[in-house]
Formats: sequence, C-alpha cells, structure tokens
Amino acid sequence: MMEENDSMEFLKDLEIYNESMDNAYLIITKEKTFDDIYYEMEQGIHDKFYLPFDPIAQDGRDDGTIDLLIEHFEGREEFEKCAKLIKIKELCSKIQTD
Repeated sequence: MMEENDSMEFLKDLEIYNESMDNAYLIITKEKTFDDIYYEMEQGIHDKFYLPFDPIAQDGRDDGTIDLLIEHFEGREEFEKCAKLIKIKELCSKIQTD
C-alpha cells in the first residue's frame, strides 16, 4: 500500500513540475502575462500557478531558467518550443551585453 502512495505522490509531483515548465514557457514567450494569470486566478480558472522561478525577483528570462526549459522540452520532443526559447535566450544575451 505504501508503494502505491509513493507512486501517486511521484505522479502528482511530476504533473506539477510539467505544469510549472509549461507556465514558465508561456511567461517567457509572453504568450501569457502575470496580469493574465492574476485575472484567471480571480475568475477561479486557476487556484495555483506553479513556476520554476520567483516571479517577484525575476521574469524567467535568465540563462539558467531558459536552459532548464530547453532541456525539459527537448526531453518531451517539443522542438518548436526549444527553438523559440533559444531565440529568446540569444536576444536576452545580446541585450545584456549591449
């Protein structure tokens, strides 16, 4: 019985992890804004919104976060998302060095 609970917990954690990666992708690509998220939470569309970074401290467009997302989406063979993230990373690196 304990193994079944561990398995269920793992699946829930995996679901939250995947959701946080998808959410980060939407924020980083600006397909969704934080205002959109707040509105959706007020409307009851979401009760929680997971992200792999602190949205108060950063916008997720740092190399570490983008690299994490690229690795995640490569593993899921979502190469269109990887290509878009690579372009954003290059643009952000160029802006930071200018």
